[in-house]
Amino acid sequence: MPTEVPSVSCCSFCGAPQSPGTPLIAGQDGFICEACVQCAHRVVSAWGSRRATGNPRGDVPTPKRIKAQLDEYVIGQEAAKRVLAVAVYNHYQRLETQLQSQVAAGEQSVELEKSNVLLFGPTGSGKTLLAKKLAQLVGVPFAVADATTLTQAGYVGEDVDTIIHRLLDAAGGDVSRAEWGIIYIDEIDKIARRSQGATGVRDISGEGVQQALLKLVEGHRVAIPKQKGKEREGKEYVDTSNILFIAGGAFEGLLENVAKRVRPAKRIGFGAASDASGDQDDWSAYVAQVENRDFRSFGFIPEFLGRFPVLAGLEELDESALVKILREPKNALTRQYQVLFAQGGTSIEFTTPALERVARVALDAGTGARGLRSVLERALLPTMFELPFEESAHCVLTCDGNGDLTLERVETETKERAPQLAAG
Repeated sequence: MPTEVPSVSCCSFCGAPQSPGTPLIAGQDGFICEACVQCAHRVVSAWGSRRATGNPRGDVPTPKRIKAQLDEYVIGQEAAKRVLAVAVYNHYQRLETQLQSQVAAGEQSVELEKSNVLLFGPTGSGKTLLAKKLAQLVGVPFAVADATTLTQAGYVGEDVDTIIHRLLDAAGGDVSRAEWGIIYIDEIDKIARRSQGATGVRDISGEGVQQALLKLVEGHRVAIPKQKGKEREGKEYVDTSNILFIAGGAFEGLLENVAKRVRPAKRIGFGAASDASGDQDDWSAYVAQVENRDFRSFGFIPEFLGRFPVLAGLEELDESALVKILREPKNALTRQYQVLFAQGGTSIEFTTPALERVARVALDAGTGARGLRSVLERALLPTMFELPFEESAHCVLTCDGNGDLTLERVETETKERAPQLAAG
């Protein structure tokens, strides 16, 4: 007996009948309406994002775990590591919440906004290292951009969209994976507004770049040409709504402005109290008191600052912190040179006075942790030029009475000592 065919076709998913206002797409064995197509698209997109990131909600590290892992690579900066750990955790929890709502209900009742981070601190304090390690801990693509090379669209220089090109390259061309990445914009203080007056001249490398970054940071679909060999075929679009942006800069003079705002005005006259400390200030005390208005006076427009609601300040590293950086992290410079010397059948030992001297030289140069390697390179270069030695040797980096770094070489009878010290 033949099966009766209904007079009105219905959606095979939700059962909605076909009508002028609800058209159906016919398949081989059924029909689907527009609403179900859109819902299916959201579900499939969520699956793609999960596969691309490999970070389901249960795998997102907690803030305490993120900070504990950062402690293995970054010395000091306790407050900044706490702020960054919470910001990164909340960001990826937000993405997981969005995916779950898309799969479960199709709509999200409460929309969680993105919280980008603005880092400020002196050169060599660890801003770039913090951002890089965060991306490695979470397991997402990471790209670094230099704000000094960016210009407003239509002028000579790099367009702001080139930042997304770098992130897509770091993701291996996978758009879905790139949309969950982290971008660090270095030297962000260099795009401060150059002129406060109405001169009629466009500040294409300052305020112009700030304005160009607004849509990109908040959420924008960037068109990127598809590259196949030497030819370009069509375009693909990267949505920056879920990309976490971290901007960092030295902001020289920022804490001085904060001190003027926070510090009470000095009294003048017979009633003024004597100030034995003179003009000496503990600048680290002002890091926690930095506000958005301080960046506005530095030359940033309110619209740009509004897209970086999380502020994290890094303190200047002192001599003791630099000595710890030389010794304690997993990738400490002393351990790196021990491995290099061990490959040549030689062991090397660093005395405490020598490391203190290296730290003082880097501090005097004003380069922070970045200057440590250059100081060690100059001290170790003559010996590294002669590696490997014909006979096993043990080298000791010391500091003489004149403050000069000296590398002494002691011949040993066996070569087994070198790998043992390198491992330690």
